[in-house]
Amino acid sequence: MTNTAPSSLSQLVRSAANEFSATPAFTVCLPNGMNGTLTFEMVDELSDAFAIYLREVLALEPGDRVAVQVPNSLSFPVAAFGIFKAQCILVNVNPLYTSSEMALQFEDATPSALVIADVFADKLPEAMRNHNIPNVIVTQVSEFIPYLPQKIIRLVQKYWDRSVRPVPFPHIKLIDALEAARQSNQRSQSIVDGFDKATNADATACLQYTGGTTGIPKGAMLTHNNLLANVEQTLKAIPSMAEQHQTILTALPLYHIFAFTVNLLCFFRLGAQNILIPNPRPLINLKRSFENYPITWMSGVNTLFNGLTRELWFQDSPPKNLRFSTAGGMAMQTAVAERWQQVTQSPLLEGYGLTETSPVLAFNPLDQNRIGSVGVPLSSTEITCIDDDGKLLPIGATGEVAVKGPQIMKGYWQNPDETEASFQDGWFKTGDIGRLDQDGYLHIIDRKKDVIIVSGFNVYPTEIENCLATLKGVAEAAVVGVRDSNANEVVTAFVVLQDKTLSEASLLEYCQKHLTNYKIPKKIIFRDELPKSPVGKILRKDLHLILTSPSEPSV
Repeated sequence: MTNTAPSSLSQLVRSAANEFSATPAFTVCLPNGMNGTLTFEMVDELSDAFAIYLREVLALEPGDRVAVQVPNSLSFPVAAFGIFKAQCILVNVNPLYTSSEMALQFEDATPSALVIADVFADKLPEAMRNHNIPNVIVTQVSEFIPYLPQKIIRLVQKYWDRSVRPVPFPHIKLIDALEAARQSNQRSQSIVDGFDKATNADATACLQYTGGTTGIPKGAMLTHNNLLANVEQTLKAIPSMAEQHQTILTALPLYHIFAFTVNLLCFFRLGAQNILIPNPRPLINLKRSFENYPITWMSGVNTLFNGLTRELWFQDSPPKNLRFSTAGGMAMQTAVAERWQQVTQSPLLEGYGLTETSPVLAFNPLDQNRIGSVGVPLSSTEITCIDDDGKLLPIGATGEVAVKGPQIMKGYWQNPDETEASFQDGWFKTGDIGRLDQDGYLHIIDRKKDVIIVSGFNVYPTEIENCLATLKGVAEAAVVGVRDSNANEVVTAFVVLQDKTLSEASLLEYCQKHLTNYKIPKKIIFRDELPKSPVGKILRKDLHLILTSPSEPSV
């Protein structure tokens, strides 16, 4: 890896491609054992073509938004890197979103183009009801893998599991878009180089949607400088990541900011081979990757590590080359971290960050890992705790975590009020409660808001309550997170019915139509009324008391 830090994300791609050339960069590993690989120079060439397609064929301008809604696959880096090279703004979209959720994000980001996997394209007519995306590019999970395996996969998808249906919208296939760029008389290396030279490092590179600190989804504007700074900070925090012959397992979705910065950007800069898992569920889908590749590093959330250590096949044959793993996205349970180290004979390092911070703020040093903490601040990063009045607290005191650093977003997309409310005297307020110990290690204690964490993803009660409230016959609804016997948070809804004929099954069926799976309540409790404050505000803390009261029914 060159020691010269790149000045833009497109330069990061170009520099790594020049240095590592024919080395494998990305390998998609499908459960049926059919794989495909792109080298560094192939990723560079294909993303060049996509940049040309966006700018020269579609005539997009710098700053135009391009949404990407694909699972982990070879199409993702081609599209993402091409968007950076074209000076456009990448809008990462959760592939599992329902049409309603897609519509909200499309309406806010107003993308000029969308790259979407064909298995999700049937959602488009409803998803574009509030914002019509003029250019739709359709790809597939098996894109860029060898011809014969790809044909077999397509036949299975079309006729066996019927996961691919006709795309009900005007579109172009990604492979045809790339060919159109290659055939363009405008295509030349000098044009792409010109895009790169004109890139302003302070320009927004990515709109990463988050609930932020208020529970209302917003687009965090992450600049080239934000993401590049976090890449360099992360590499400096874990120097062993730069060791030769790294093979990375990416089971976390690349649209998630943790995997996006660490797995995608950091390890591309290092010249590592990235093993992409389109769908890690069930966990048996990871078995072939561990068997066929010398995995040296992986990232995940508590539920992933917990699940793997309980799989017999993983216990019987743990990865032999694993040097360390990193955890983020949700609180790591001490018992899980200890069990992981026992099974794999390698450490599990916990870090901390937010979408708004690109994301990494703190990380446990490899040689001084403290299970139960999220580590020490990265270089050029300041972390403190503040009280409710914004006053800085002394070391050891518990308060809201506030941060400064070059990785912190420049603001929320088209939302100056929320941007202003999130900063105080230059400090970004995270909304998390924590404390710093005498050695500088950060301990996250709780969340300031009522955010529910499900498998590493933020679930916002207000969104689910609003969904339930739109169902005719529901008078009121309130949602809280409840710990189950495995210490996982379970979405629990309290509902007051106007129509007493509604059942739990009918409510769940309605949620399934409007919410991503991890947001759907696992438990619905019917009540005659909900506890309220004198001004009519539903008291969620009292709902927790109801659940723990032995005199109250649980269903």
